[in-house]
Amino acid sequence: MKKVLKIVVGVIILVIFAGTIVYLYRKSQAKPVVFETTTATTTNIIKKTVATGKVVPRKEIEIKPQISGIISELYVEAGQKVKVGDMIAKVRIIPNMISLNEAESRLNRAKISLDDARTNYDRQKTLYESRVIAQAELQNYEVALKTARQDVDAAENNLQLIREGITKTAGSVSNTIIRSTITGMVLTVPVEIGNSVIESNTFNDGTTIATIADMGEMIFKGKVDESEVGKLHETMELILTVGAIDTEQFIAQLEHISPKGVEENGAIQFEIRAAVSLKDNLFIRAGYSANADIVLERRDSVLAVQESLVKYEGDSAWVEVETGPQIFEKRIIKTGLSDGVSVEVLEGVTKADKIKIQNPTVTETK
Repeated sequence: MKKVLKIVVGVIILVIFAGTIVYLYRKSQAKPVVFETTTATTTNIIKKTVATGKVVPRKEIEIKPQISGIISELYVEAGQKVKVGDMIAKVRIIPNMISLNEAESRLNRAKISLDDARTNYDRQKTLYESRVIAQAELQNYEVALKTARQDVDAAENNLQLIREGITKTAGSVSNTIIRSTITGMVLTVPVEIGNSVIESNTFNDGTTIATIADMGEMIFKGKVDESEVGKLHETMELILTVGAIDTEQFIAQLEHISPKGVEENGAIQFEIRAAVSLKDNLFIRAGYSANADIVLERRDSVLAVQESLVKYEGDSAWVEVETGPQIFEKRIIKTGLSDGVSVEVLEGVTKADKIKIQNPTVTETK
C-alpha cells in the first residue's frame, strides 16, 4: 500500500514539474506582432493660418471741447444714435479772473472814450449849425464818435465771451455746446455732469466728452506671424469667427498688411486689416474678439494619407506597403500639400495599397 502511494505521489510531482517546464517555455517565447494597415483616401486638403484680433469700427472718433470749463449738461448716453450737429454736452465756462478783470477795465475805458467823443461831437455840431466850422471838420468828430461806439461793442463782446463763451453777435453759434461731427452711435461717454474738461489745443489733446463710431462699417484688426505673412496678399478671403457669436461665421476681405513688424513675446508679428461683411440680423459690438482663418493653399479631391504614416529621409519620403501577409516593403512616394494631419500623395501609392500603421498589435499565444 505504501509502495502504491509513493508511486502516485511521484507521478503527481513529475506531472507538476513537466507542466511548469512547459509553462515557462511558452512564456519565454516572443509574442507574435501584428501590424494593422490602412489605405489612402480621397479628401480635401486645406492649409491655413489663424490670425487673432478684434472687430472694430472703421471710423471711430473722440469728441473734445474747444473750451475749458465744467460739464453742465449731457444730452446723450452710450448706445444712442446721433447725427452730424446733434448736441452732445454743454460746458459752463469758469472765467480766468485776470482776463475777466482786464476785459472789464477795457470796457470801462471804452465807455469813457465814448462819452468824451459824444460830448465833442455835440459841441462841434452846434458850431457847425451856427456856421462857425466847416462840414469837413465836423466829419472828423463824427468818425471819432462811431469809432468809440465800435470800441464799446468790441469790449462788451470780449467781456461776454470770457464770461459765457459766446458773444451777442454770434447768435446760436457757441463753443460751449459740444456737437457731434459725424453720424453714428455713441460708444462711450467717459464724463459726468460736474466734471472739469480741458479744451483741445496745440499743447493738449483735451478731455474726451464722447466716443462716436459708424457701426455700419466694421473691420477686423489682427496679427500674423512673420513665417506666414509672406504668403498673404490683399483681396484674400478671411473667415471670421467672433467669440461672442460662435454660431455664425463672417466673410472678410484682406485690404492691408503692415509693412513693419512688431516684436511680441520673442516673435515678430505683422498687423493686418480686413473689411467685414456684416449680416443684417446680427449686431456686432465694437471690440469683439475674433479669429480669422486665412486659406493659404487648397487641394480638392486629392489622394492623401495620414501624415504620421510617412517617413522622411533627406529629400525622400516613403511608406511601408504590404506585399504579403504581414510582409512590408519600403515604397518611395512623392508628396504635395500637407495640412499637418493629412498629406497629398502625387506618386507612389494607390487606393488599393495597404499601408503599414506604425503602432503594432500584440497577439497573445494560448
